[in-house]
Amino acid sequence: MVVGEREGALRNARETFLSEEGRTDPALRPEIVSSWRRSRMLGVAPSGADVPYEPVLGGANKLLTAAANPVLDWLADHLSGGTAVILADADARILDRRTDGRTVARHLDKVLAVPGSCFGEEHIGTNGIGSVLESAGPVMIAGAEHYRDNLQDFTCVGAPLRHPVNRRVVGVLDVCCRYDDTSALMKPLMLAASREIESRMYAESSLRERMLLEEFLQVSRRSSAAVVSLNQDFIITNTSAAKLLDPEDHALLWDWASTVMTGRGDCAGEVRLGRDVVVHARGRTVGENGASAAGVLIEMRRQSAGSPHRRPARPTSSSHDLLPGRSAVWQRACQDLAVADRSGLDVLVTGEPGTGKMHAARHVGDPDATTVMDAALADPGWLDRAGRRLGLPGTLVLRHLDLTPDAACAALAARLDARQGLPARIVATAGQPVGDTPAARLLDRFPARVTLPPLRNRPEDLADVVPVLIRRRTGPGSLPRLQAATLQALMALDWPGNVRELDAVLSAALLRAMGSDVALTHLPPEYRRTAPRRAMPSLKRAERETILEALTDAAGNKLVAAESLGIARSTLYRKMRALGIDEKRWGA
Repeated sequence: MVVGEREGALRNARETFLSEEGRTDPALRPEIVSSWRRSRMLGVAPSGADVPYEPVLGGANKLLTAAANPVLDWLADHLSGGTAVILADADARILDRRTDGRTVARHLDKVLAVPGSCFGEEHIGTNGIGSVLESAGPVMIAGAEHYRDNLQDFTCVGAPLRHPVNRRVVGVLDVCCRYDDTSALMKPLMLAASREIESRMYAESSLRERMLLEEFLQVSRRSSAAVVSLNQDFIITNTSAAKLLDPEDHALLWDWASTVMTGRGDCAGEVRLGRDVVVHARGRTVGENGASAAGVLIEMRRQSAGSPHRRPARPTSSSHDLLPGRSAVWQRACQDLAVADRSGLDVLVTGEPGTGKMHAARHVGDPDATTVMDAALADPGWLDRAGRRLGLPGTLVLRHLDLTPDAACAALAARLDARQGLPARIVATAGQPVGDTPAARLLDRFPARVTLPPLRNRPEDLADVVPVLIRRRTGPGSLPRLQAATLQALMALDWPGNVRELDAVLSAALLRAMGSDVALTHLPPEYRRTAPRRAMPSLKRAERETILEALTDAAGNKLVAAESLGIARSTLYRKMRALGIDEKRWGA
């Protein structure tokens, strides 16, 4: 088929796809069909022209730009025939652009293909930058294979740029030209140029990473153990370790090594990984001990199948189906809930929006005989229905009790006071009470209280919470996993919407991942760019959790919390600032 006929067939296939609910032509390349479907699912408008913009700052991706600049310079000197070369980062944001003349530059300016523009598939649809990041391999997009109308006149060939040590995709090198100037040499040129940039990245990569790689290669050649070389940013494994570890185990192993490392620079002990796997681990510092260390090398051997160190069966308390978590503050909340459940008393579950109050409330009393009523909707009819329900066995969950309308508070309080001898048990949920209001006084009637901690106070729990949320979304069977970089990005966020917000973000990422492991690029853009949390010594972490527990017990009252800790309030403020605890979120 000649070029003109092929382009005509492509345009017809694209029009059919757009107009007939995604029907595809068998002649289309599979990678183009997959990209079009992703673009359609993400709501990209074929006729759109807007492009998100984020300025490129001087310090952006220093390793990538330093390695790429000489190659871009060479390519720019040899460009001809209306060709341009574009460098983009792992978020599909254009960092640099070189052209061979004003004509092609003018065409690229018209479609906003300029430094700072973000050409991710979620914004632009199928293109030579975003589609490379989605497929993690080289891609050629010619003419009508682009999803947007205004890109139809271009041919683009992009290749991923991988970090030489951890092999993550850190950018894209793309060459583009007018469709009429398409050449079969574009793809091999891009592959050769991308290999040269990756080679330069290795030469310019940090001494720490090279030290970790060299130590890993030396040990893995002679050891039969599962070998891991890691620091906070990346991990290298041999085949045995790769079979043993889940992506979330990277953060767990780094935390373990940071906590138990001795002054001599070695550590040993048992580590519980994901999937209830227990290993005996021995580690040592690579490079100088202390803050300047390159990282840690760990050798792991799995315990025997009959090991007494395997995790015991889960308790059969009513809280056994709660979201999991390993942090002290979450374990304390779960214990408090179990104690409240066994007490037989009425229970109030408090916490910020999205912490899982409703989920926890359903695990108090008999979950098979539970009725939920929203107190925020209380009116005379609602009060009558609640009064009738109090006369039946089982549990009545009063949701949003702190939002009960003032006009209904007195009547509801009277019904609660007059229910002596009635069989129903009451469990209520509420946010943190503020001020002396009729609704706040309703909360004082509950003898048992449980406060759920916000997600920002227990980031280490994300490694446990995320797989459960994914399982709820995908059902039984093989589960998609989060890549280590994705989990670390999520752990660095504050999560004002707590578990509810995390669940929504995972839902969007799973749709984009389409069954594959969830990479950083699958997250919504605003959740990708995060500064990593600073590593905190174990004593500091323990102190932080103790203060958070005291604040939780005092319902945010800093004077009461300080007294319970035996310190002055001014000392509490100072420690909160030093430990990164937000004062504004904890009342007076």
